[in-house]
Amino acid sequence: MNTTPHGRMRLRAPAVAAVSVAALGASALAPASADAASIKLKTNKHVLRGKNVKVRGLLAGPPAGTRVFVQKSRGGGWKTVAKAVTGQDGRFQTKFGARKRGGMKVRVIARDGSASETRHVTVYRRAFASYYGPGLYGNKLACGGTLTPRTIGVAHKSLPCGTKVRFHYHGRTVTAPVIDRGPYVGGRDYDLTERTKRKLGFGSTGTVWSTK
Repeated sequence: MNTTPHGRMRLRAPAVAAVSVAALGASALAPASADAASIKLKTNKHVLRGKNVKVRGLLAGPPAGTRVFVQKSRGGGWKTVAKAVTGQDGRFQTKFGARKRGGMKVRVIARDGSASETRHVTVYRRAFASYYGPGLYGNKLACGGTLTPRTIGVAHKSLPCGTKVRFHYHGRTVTAPVIDRGPYVGGRDYDLTERTKRKLGFGSTGTVWSTK
């Protein structure tokens, strides 16, 4: 502790140890500068659990051989799940496994702190579905309400009422709530209302991709 010429105490600021970016890993990248690299990113939007999310893109600016980091987020912080090295033209590609059903965000970052736009990926499982509606309109639903030709929803034997389920079928995607109980035919996971199955482009029975 030192004193000023006027007798006041002068406190010394504590020394702060320098930590290298390499020691902290990809999560401690420096903020992007005005001339930071630009990153273009593409991923597959829909993938089955157990398969790979394919990642490819273009890093403009830095030289060939630059390492980039693929990160994913499920509503919390970002986690690095794959790495790639750019080629002579700045392009890169890699992949990582889709292990948990539901939605996630994916991005790519570089050492200078630049980041790509966020891409959204949904992971599904295969489910066997049928549909119901004609001849049953006017009936009460197990979760409340009445079945009509305009009702969007699905029947499931155990998922809580109101659970949102996302379905993917031949390029179409529909999110529908659980509104009823069923189906009670062996081997079937869901009964779609007629309105839901039409929006999905689904037939009478078959396999769909489901997030639940």
